[in-house]
Amino acid sequence: MLPLINAVPGLVWAYHIMPEAGRAERLPVDCPPEALQGGPGFVWLHLNLADVHVSAFLDSFPGLTDAARAALTTHDTNATLMADDRLLFGTLVDFQREFDAATRDIGWLHFVLSDRIIVTTRLQPIRSIDPVRAAIEKNASRYTRPLQIFEALVAEFQRGIISTVLELTDELNVIEDIVYDSELRDERRRLAPVRRVVVRLHRHLRTMLALMRRAAAADDEDKPAGLDDVVDRLTNRLEAADNDVYALQERARLLHEEIDSKLSSETNRHLYILSLMTAFLLPPSLVTGFFGMNTSSLPFAGGIGGTAYALAAIVLSILAAWWLLRRAGIL
Repeated sequence: MLPLINAVPGLVWAYHIMPEAGRAERLPVDCPPEALQGGPGFVWLHLNLADVHVSAFLDSFPGLTDAARAALTTHDTNATLMADDRLLFGTLVDFQREFDAATRDIGWLHFVLSDRIIVTTRLQPIRSIDPVRAAIEKNASRYTRPLQIFEALVAEFQRGIISTVLELTDELNVIEDIVYDSELRDERRRLAPVRRVVVRLHRHLRTMLALMRRAAAADDEDKPAGLDDVVDRLTNRLEAADNDVYALQERARLLHEEIDSKLSSETNRHLYILSLMTAFLLPPSLVTGFFGMNTSSLPFAGGIGGTAYALAAIVLSILAAWWLLRRAGIL
């Protein structure tokens, strides 16, 4: 079957959101680009960057600056947020989603919004998209402008972080119970993935917070109306999530140090035992080495009872080593 020439390339779905009417109309997959313009409310367009024709479609999309078009098609794995010419655009951090299961892998959601449209693009499925879409279908009247979609996407990412923190907390609880058990077990291999996820989340959250503050500091004529209020609310959300992530990071670090300390103590104990064994066996080794020399006139070489005398010398040397270690305070 030949592709529809007039259809929007890479279209995952599109919604015409009419808050005054309280409904969101899902546009057909083969809708022409003209259907995205005009009418009351605004349009949310979600595209898949795996389609190679998306870039050419966005080049001819009206109302976008060159920087905004570049933000929608970039493959850079860096979070960005910029306000220019009443447009808000950039790349948001989010979790990837595989089929119906969310993952802890980081994904990237590119977006551009104006007062009449919001365009989002992605290469892999993103976890926050579907909950926000479901919320719009349920109550479209809550979303009166595209900026609120942006706020909902970031807020949903924050909820995903909280869910991940709770899951990681449960994993740390299990590891902690094992570590503080009487039996020593090396749980660093299980702890490493937890620390890796937490460190990555903390880094991305700090980046997002810095980008939010920079976007809010842009000139008023460049940023969309109401951006300052949205940034204030999102900053509070992200800071709260970052505090939880940082606390979890510190807990994982302390737990790792506790494991290292216990393993170091166990290693030192083993070395201590080996050192004692060496100290006790060194004098008998000297005795047996002395009697093992193939020289003349060795004591007890002639007559009977030589072996018993040698054994007595070995025992006495062990007792002497024990006495010296006790006197030195080692035992």
